[in-house]
Amino acid sequence: MTETKKRNVIIIGSGPAGLTAAIYAARANMKPLVFEGNQPGGQLTITTEVENYPGFPKGITGPELMDLFREQAQRFGAETVFKNVTKVDFSNKPFKVWIGDDAYSSDSIIIATGASARMLGMESEKKLFGYGVSACATCDGFFYKEKKVLVIGGGDSALEEAIFLTKFASEVWLVHRRDEFRGSKIMRERVLSHPKIHVHWNSVVDEFLGTTESGLTGVILKDTKTGETRKDSCDGAFIAIGHRPNTSIFEGIIDLDDKKYIITKPDSTATNIPGVFACGDVQDHKYRQAVTAAGSGCAATIDAEHYLEEI
Repeated sequence: MTETKKRNVIIIGSGPAGLTAAIYAARANMKPLVFEGNQPGGQLTITTEVENYPGFPKGITGPELMDLFREQAQRFGAETVFKNVTKVDFSNKPFKVWIGDDAYSSDSIIIATGASARMLGMESEKKLFGYGVSACATCDGFFYKEKKVLVIGGGDSALEEAIFLTKFASEVWLVHRRDEFRGSKIMRERVLSHPKIHVHWNSVVDEFLGTTESGLTGVILKDTKTGETRKDSCDGAFIAIGHRPNTSIFEGIIDLDDKKYIITKPDSTATNIPGVFACGDVQDHKYRQAVTAAGSGCAATIDAEHYLEEI
């Protein structure tokens, strides 16, 4: 094992939360070290067009936006490394994180590892993600004005996405594997009474149809009771089967809620371990937006700076 010199702050993750934390930490002369992880730039790097981030009236692609975040952090002296943290030890101070056999120590830690949308795991889904297949109606719904879209799922998140999409789409079809929704009673009633929303009961998506040139053109649906398949045309498909916070390496070390999101103290980014902070989608299961993640990244650095001053 090799060990490097101790840092003031190590930031784990590089989406809007992590890189905003890095910008603020670098400007405060905290000399942050950022481990960018398996998906540098976070979930925005698989979003083709971002039109709701302030300051970009003509829109910007997700990868371009995150490159600008990174460039801004580096400009002030943040060190960003395309490596994935494999282990952490927060039981003693300074805290330690490992990249394989290499250990790094720091007086404070900011966790910004984000969350990953749960996907169906199909090759056609992967190919057309960003080309008609999406996991965020709030991000991409605007592109489907007067179009037909599908929402895949049956919980509250799927029902909420379907209601939201009626603001834009001409018709919204919910694809659900069962014959009744799992969502709350009030959301079920809203969906089933909405004139724009229709339901494919007892159905799952067997394949997404289209190319990266044409975009999504339709899906093949499979009946979960009979096994029969049928084709249905659509312009967009939103996968809404939940999100999974990227917290596996923190289990048993930091307090997590029942869905494995990091618990932070009220009006703070502080975790149950003094000196360890969390921001962005890894602790936010409600809003999950780039702009709210960036705001919490700013807050995490301010909290970390105050902590370092105290010690």
